Amino acid sequence: MFAKIVVALNDLPESQRALRTAIDLARSCNAELATISILGDLPAYTSFSVVVDPGAPAAMMEEQQHRHKEIHEKAANLARERGVHAQGSIVVGKEVRAILQFLREQNADLLVVGLHQHDFYLSRLWSAVYDLAQEATCSVLGVH
Repeated sequence: MFAKIVVALNDLPESQRALRTAIDLARSCNAELATISILGDLPAYTSFSVVVDPGAPAAMMEEQQHRHKEIHEKAANLARERGVHAQGSIVVGKEVRAILQFLREQNADLLVVGLHQHDFYLSRLWSAVYDLAQEATCSVLGVH
């Protein structure tokens, strides 16, 4: 049914539920599993930190990359424990565009995303999920 499954990761619990679902689907379909996270822009307050430490933005970006690598390593370990190989990717860009491009490059059959129920940016979240669902070249599964 599905040959290539992609799951979008971040450090929120909903993302971990999506990961477990994607692993189970990959195992049952004997599909490849890819994990993706988006390395976004640094927060606006970063511009103030330059006054105190000109190297602060680079250090913050490095820390962000480190956190993303850890997320993918944990995901790969969980998948391995369940008999699935997962390949992680960190991409730079705007959430929806970066994910859509990744889906095309990977020839994905399914995108699994965690639905964040208690997000203060709920309207932005649903807008992103809607855009993904409308423009994705594959099916999209939202996991609560």
